[in-house]
Amino acid sequence: MSSILDREATVAPSNYNRWLIPPCALCMHLSIGQVYAFSVFNEPMTRLIGVSESAPQDWSLATLGWIFSLAIFVLGVTSAILGGWSERAGPRKTMLAAGVSWALGFLISALGVSVHSLVLTYLGYGLFGGIGLGLAYISPVKTLILWFPDRPGLATGMAIMGFGGGAMIGSPLAVGLMDFYSGPMSVGVAPTFVTMGLIYFVFMMIGAIFVRVPPAGWRPAGYTPPTTSTKLQTTENVDHRVAHKTPQFWLVWFVLFLNVTAGIGILGQASVMAQEMVGITATAAAGFVGLISLFNMGGRFVWASISDYIGRKYTYSTFFILGIVLYMLVPHVASAGITALFVLFVLIIISMYGGGFATVPAYLRDLFGPSHVGAIHGKLLTAWSAAGIAGPVLINYLRQIQIQSGVAPASAYTITLYIMAGLLVIGLLCNLAIRAVDSRYHISPEQDAQQTDV
Repeated sequence: MSSILDREATVAPSNYNRWLIPPCALCMHLSIGQVYAFSVFNEPMTRLIGVSESAPQDWSLATLGWIFSLAIFVLGVTSAILGGWSERAGPRKTMLAAGVSWALGFLISALGVSVHSLVLTYLGYGLFGGIGLGLAYISPVKTLILWFPDRPGLATGMAIMGFGGGAMIGSPLAVGLMDFYSGPMSVGVAPTFVTMGLIYFVFMMIGAIFVRVPPAGWRPAGYTPPTTSTKLQTTENVDHRVAHKTPQFWLVWFVLFLNVTAGIGILGQASVMAQEMVGITATAAAGFVGLISLFNMGGRFVWASISDYIGRKYTYSTFFILGIVLYMLVPHVASAGITALFVLFVLIIISMYGGGFATVPAYLRDLFGPSHVGAIHGKLLTAWSAAGIAGPVLINYLRQIQIQSGVAPASAYTITLYIMAGLLVIGLLCNLAIRAVDSRYHISPEQDAQQTDV
């Protein structure tokens, strides 16, 4: 069995159709993208005992909110710690581990819900689910980059688009299953967790079974790889164990951290913001959130594809410059009551939030070479973990402080949005400071081969 899982067993024949690989990646990312829809469980989980309404022994929304935060935090930590193992193990073994862990997260959470143990629920979805998230997120990245050396942005955009769109499947699936399983004595959360865990495991295993890596020396028809490095696209490789010692790694880390911090705060409060700032109804706000999911998903594909033509540095500069302008304008169009512009500006901001995730693997490939990009990407995702805490804290706590000081809810986001614009200024400066990695960090092909076998 182990031989089937080894990297050598996944090597494709030279005439293999590389367009069969993106669906394998989508099987993983559409499955784990459910994490963005976890909030649909929060309210029912406050009624596990009371069923029709919360009982004194039921969990609070505040304690349940940590499940999502813990899962995202563990995602980043797992990617950083196990990224090197993923490189050596290959995509199939990593995808199997991801699928098992992600499914276990649901099953253990179902047990936690059944016995009303918050610790077990944290352990399930937060820890095991978070490990599955981290492994599944990084496992297809290097494989796609190897198959699409001519269009790395397009390749990673196709896969990471699935993570942004996973909530569009996960949310109605969870709601439908809870309605099906619910009754006078149950809100249906536990059996929904079991069912979803099994469904996602099957789809992730489909990706693991059919994933392939290209044979040594393979290249797309008509593609001639560059023989010399350009200004920001190297033909060399940097070991993932020394990449974090370069200034480029930390500059890209802050580029991702600041872009995500600014976007994730709005992503988490979009419905409330729209209702408070421009006065739309709760029903309209729900439709607005649906549009946000579409732009989060579409932005990952569109912006990453654009980066293949204008370059990763110019793409991120666009994110920051355009983002600064839009964050500064949003409070003004809201106070003027121009709902259409408010919606448009927020949707563009969210598209760039998603685009940042999809573009960064290709950015790392340009700077550090393709050989260790999966492990380097894994370490970089700790920026996401940090931003997942910083963004919501900024927008939630600053809003609360403003309201407590007497500011009207419609105006309570103004200072926060200006601060977000300031963060993007810092991100722009970090991006502009990125230069090619110094040659002293490069490794020879012989060293690379030896270290890959470690």
